Amino acid sequence: MTQYDYDLFVIGAGSGGVRAARIAAGYGAKVAVAEEYRVGGTCVIRGCVPKKLFVYASHFSDEFKHAKGFGWDVGKSTFDWPTLIANKDVEIDRLNKIYIKNLETAGVEIILHRAEFKDDHTLVLVGENRTVTAERILVAPGAAPFVPHNVPGATYAITSNEAFHLETLPKSIAIIGGGYIAVEFAGIFNGLGVETHLLYRGDPILRGFDEDLRKGVQGEMQKKGIDVQTNANVSCIHDHTHDNGGHFTVDIDDKPSIDVELVMYATGRVPHTTGLGLDKAGVNLDGAGAIVVDEFSQTNIENIYAVGDVTNRAQLTPVAIREGHAFANTVYGERPTSVDHAMIPTAVFSQPEMGTVGLTEEQAREKFGKIDIYKSTFNPMKNALSGSDEKTMMKLIVDAITDKVLGCHIMGPDSGEMAQLLGISLRMGATKADFDATMAVHPTAAEELVTMRTKFEG
Repeated sequence: MTQYDYDLFVIGAGSGGVRAARIAAGYGAKVAVAEEYRVGGTCVIRGCVPKKLFVYASHFSDEFKHAKGFGWDVGKSTFDWPTLIANKDVEIDRLNKIYIKNLETAGVEIILHRAEFKDDHTLVLVGENRTVTAERILVAPGAAPFVPHNVPGATYAITSNEAFHLETLPKSIAIIGGGYIAVEFAGIFNGLGVETHLLYRGDPILRGFDEDLRKGVQGEMQKKGIDVQTNANVSCIHDHTHDNGGHFTVDIDDKPSIDVELVMYATGRVPHTTGLGLDKAGVNLDGAGAIVVDEFSQTNIENIYAVGDVTNRAQLTPVAIREGHAFANTVYGERPTSVDHAMIPTAVFSQPEMGTVGLTEEQAREKFGKIDIYKSTFNPMKNALSGSDEKTMMKLIVDAITDKVLGCHIMGPDSGEMAQLLGISLRMGATKADFDATMAVHPTAAEELVTMRTKFEG
């Protein structure tokens, strides 16, 4: 029998790779994981976690204003960007150390260098100038921000990676994109007092989400002072930062150009497969550059697997974790486990926040034909004294034949928290009658979900 250096070698110490490595090691496998940046991956280091810390920071500008209606006089407030960055870095460092400790406790060897394929069982450790072999290899390097090559001046723009490390807060910014990353950062910068422009080539923003939520969030963002421009195709970015103006000019087809201090591209993320040498191992990629896998995360090469964003199945941290765990259970725990990618609860930390689970109205009509819609738009109780006119919206999509709830979509405070619990109900096959029979918790916004009785349309 051929002797390998490791039973399992994992490329990438993000959410999926770390979970797979720890569980596999717990089953007795000899495991190593290679990471070229920092242990913890995009979510912990420069994604979900620091992003939500920034969202919290951006909320205070509204909270200070709303406090007056409740009798609070907060006086003059100021914001210090370097303080936020420094405190964020302390927290990210703490989490990074926890991830390292958890791997070490599990007996996983951590290699802080890039790993590239030499063949299907051999990897080159770039930076160490050596090769290692493994019986099985798991590819989990995640995804990277997409920046187009056909837009002149696109390289002048930052991405979400750099947004977490800006030395100074810009006075104005143009964010190109209309997905959840673009929308979230638009809310962050606007809340921190930055003149914010969101430029999206489609209409409305947030393609793929329910149409009512898309229009609702877009409208509320505009009410907050964000310049949301749809059908806005960016054709060129000009650098004037070395001139007296000290700005960038963004040209938009059929629209006036805008001058801003900073430009950010947030037009999606692409699987991070370039330069890994996957061709040398014979691993198949799809047209988007994602690794093609089966229901057990196995590639066309028997001993090579892939999990997380690099497979482009669902680019969400909990999904990567579940896929990594399922891989380890299948291969090392003798418990074949596949991951169900349907009915995934999702939160978008836009302002207002979104929570969603299940089918959109458009998807439900296409798949089931006859559906019932229950929808409510209202002022949350806090607004009675705060002076805010931001709306909350809730929407249930129901199969008219079986009464099963097919989708639930919420816009408003704590929508993400509600979506997590609604995900359980919908996965269990809850019907509208089940919702109706559930006692309301009063006074809450969520009680609207169990008190809606009138069909909005059918």
